[in-house]
Amino acid sequence: MASRKFHLHDGRRGAALAVRVIPRSSRNEIAEILSDGTVKVRLMAPPIEAEANQALINFLSEVLGVPASKLEIVAGEAGRDKLLSVLDIGKDEVHQRLLAYLE
Repeated sequence: MASRKFHLHDGRRGAALAVRVIPRSSRNEIAEILSDGTVKVRLMAPPIEAEANQALINFLSEVLGVPASKLEIVAGEAGRDKLLSVLDIGKDEVHQRLLAYLE
C-alpha cells in the first residue's frame, strides 16, 4: 500500500516576513528593505528578548495596520534576525504597506 502525502494547514492565509532588528536606536522605524527582502527595523527597546520582541510586534502591527495578535515570531526570538508570520494578509499586501510606510 502506497503512503499518501498530505498537505496540512489551518486554513489561514498569511505571509512570512524576514526582519533584522537594530536595538537601542533613537526611534522606532523601518530603516530599509535589504536586497534579499529582509526588512531592517530600528527599535528603541534594548536587546532583551522579551522587550525587543514585543516592541517589534507592536511597531509592525502599527505599520502593517493589523492587530498584534496576527503577528508571531516563528524563528530567531533570541537573535537579531527573525522570521515573522503575519496572518490573514498576503505577502503582496505586506510589501505594499511596507513601501507606503517608507515613502
